[in-house]
Amino acid sequence: MNHPSPTGRRSRRRWLRVTVPVLALSLATGGAVFALSGTAQAGTTLGASAAEKGRYFGAAIAAGRLSDSTYVSILNREFNSVTAENEMKWDATEPSQGSFNFSNGDRIANHAISRGMKIRGHALLWHAQQPPWAQNMSGSALRNAAINHVTRVASYYRGKIHSWDVVNEAFADGTSGARRDSNLQRTGNDWIEAAFRAARAADPGAKLCYNDYNTDSINPKSTAVYNMVRDFKSRGVPIDCVGLQSHFGTTIPSDYQANIQRFADLGVDVQITELDITQGSNQANAYAQVVRACLAVSRCTGITVWGIRDSDSWRGGDNALLFDASGNKKAAYTSTLNALNAGTSVPTSSAPQTGGSTTIDTNAWYVLVNRNSGKALDVYNLATNDGARITQWSRNSQNQQQWQFVDSGGGYYRIKSRLSGKVLDVYNWSTANGAAIVQWSDTNGNNQQWRPVTSSGGYFRLISRHSNKALEVQGASTADGANIVQYDDWGGNNQQWQLVRVG
Repeated sequence: MNHPSPTGRRSRRRWLRVTVPVLALSLATGGAVFALSGTAQAGTTLGASAAEKGRYFGAAIAAGRLSDSTYVSILNREFNSVTAENEMKWDATEPSQGSFNFSNGDRIANHAISRGMKIRGHALLWHAQQPPWAQNMSGSALRNAAINHVTRVASYYRGKIHSWDVVNEAFADGTSGARRDSNLQRTGNDWIEAAFRAARAADPGAKLCYNDYNTDSINPKSTAVYNMVRDFKSRGVPIDCVGLQSHFGTTIPSDYQANIQRFADLGVDVQITELDITQGSNQANAYAQVVRACLAVSRCTGITVWGIRDSDSWRGGDNALLFDASGNKKAAYTSTLNALNAGTSVPTSSAPQTGGSTTIDTNAWYVLVNRNSGKALDVYNLATNDGARITQWSRNSQNQQQWQFVDSGGGYYRIKSRLSGKVLDVYNWSTANGAAIVQWSDTNGNNQQWRPVTSSGGYFRLISRHSNKALEVQGASTADGANIVQYDDWGGNNQQWQLVRVG
């Protein structure tokens, strides 16, 4: 069926802006070819700098603190990923068997989506923070309840979660390398595998992680996790990432990077999931060490700190985070940002697809592929009318996904649909975050002109001449049909696009 286009009176206003060209022009037979020049600068926030390296920098947050203006200001400014501290755990989401409550989880998810942040889901199954009814179960009844819980929660958040901690802390402390003795383990040694298979079925688009603590160095516990992951990969059990919690004292293990690398060599991503480091004379250096270790391993895809301010931390007087109780940046913040800005590595999981172009040929047709979702810019429902929605969709390279760059001068282009002959347009000349991107007859207006700005790894952002905002997939969605909107340029993966030439 046809979907209605955005409503509201469409007014055309003249909007003048002085711009600096960022494209170097060269000539090619039959048309112009424009080489995209790099404009990446040192990031001024943790999230922006990490995004320049193809990664995220996140924080664990609590729904109850979203009314704290200082807390939210830091969150919105600095981070491009969030993890729910407790709101997506079993006791919070299924307090009574079969009765689900997502209200606080939704508060966090909705805030993240509204800001274009990634969401790490934490955690589907864990021996702790189980609801009382589950604590009192055992055997097949518990196994069935646990798998049902995984299925229901992962299905509810399907398309919204970047990565799930499917299973948390299932291995014992010490030197045995054994599984932790828990009610879940007593349902059978295959319970972790069963949980991962259920999570994949419920949300095929989310990355599935195993998460644990004291696995940051090469030791019997981390080796036991390594052996499980290697076994899963060899047998086709769906596992995409390993989370290293990284709760540190005053020093970082000397083999931290080597441990990250050995997991990456198994073919999984590594995520630093709960980072905090005891305050002391070495805190700033230790944070920088963690960042450098992650950036040195191409499949270390992101870092999350467990809280925002020292006063928000579960570690109390350790003052283990990047901001003090008043929200001021600490020396550890500065060292972390500097280490991010000094990095150059881009994760292999975010590497450009074969066929990506770093030049624009105005005679060519391109599919524009989003870095976050891997989906293509698409005219929804094969529409040819003015005002039709622009969405993302699984790549098929048909006419509704083919686009041509029409030179407007000064480093700006209109982006024309092969299907309709119409161009990308900021609807109703809006300058607001979240304003719809539609197709419209080509008038060469400023709200139809876009400036390509290079990111890392062969990707770029498209900046509106009218609003100076970036073209993005709303809410960092990975779903077919997700809307394309404009938003402040913060360098997120959902704002990065790859040109794949198809004609």
